Amino acid sequence: MIPADDRGLLLGDGLFETLLARSGELVELDAHLERMAAGCAVLGLPALDKVEAAALMRAAVAAAGLEGARAAVRLTLTAGSGGRGLDRPDAPAPRLLASAAFAAAVETPVRLATSPIRRNPDSPAARLKTLAYLDNVLARRQAVAAGADEALMLNTRGELACAAAANLFWLRDGRLFTPALECGVLAGITRAAVIAAAAGMGVAVEQVAVGRSALEGVEAAFLTNSLIGVRPAAELDGRPLGGSPLVERLARALA
Repeated sequence: MIPADDRGLLLGDGLFETLLARSGELVELDAHLERMAAGCAVLGLPALDKVEAAALMRAAVAAAGLEGARAAVRLTLTAGSGGRGLDRPDAPAPRLLASAAFAAAVETPVRLATSPIRRNPDSPAARLKTLAYLDNVLARRQAVAAGADEALMLNTRGELACAAAANLFWLRDGRLFTPALECGVLAGITRAAVIAAAAGMGVAVEQVAVGRSALEGVEAAFLTNSLIGVRPAAELDGRPLGGSPLVERLARALA
């Protein structure tokens, strides 16, 4: 049970990670725990107990009866209980919990709609998976209302950033691009895996700060996160997007 004075509940003061479990294996576990631990340092929270976190996630998979299935596992860390107002207790006691749910593989390409909601690249929270995800929730909701599946988000400088729950890549003239972290982008685990896989194929990924117009006339675009892997984009703001053998190769490499 989460008490009524929990700071994650009241203020969004905390972090989360979502990772894939396949047949009981927590995929990229160490990378996810390292990212949460780094987030704790940025937020000034006590060090993450990685052993406890891993045990909680494995227990959540078992409790849901998903040891032999494909599952989404969420690890949530709140800043713990605190008094009224913004200030944390002098010695915060974070609260850690995990849950698991069946997650079917996504087989269809994604339709994107550009969101008017902007990310703030100057906020430390823009590069963390904090519990304050309302902008992402609203952006996704607007995209679905517009007949798309996912939102394409820009930052307050008008630069390409990400999707509501994924990193963004695109292919132009045989060159692969993704928004730079400085654009207010999460350092995605799958994002890093794509960059490494592309390098192994002799393709460098250029991390850039560019506007929405950079997507005009692209050969292909795709999204990445730990649950979807590489998901090609079929449409952007109602305009069809093409496919690419490179995107297919990357998808197979990360499957």
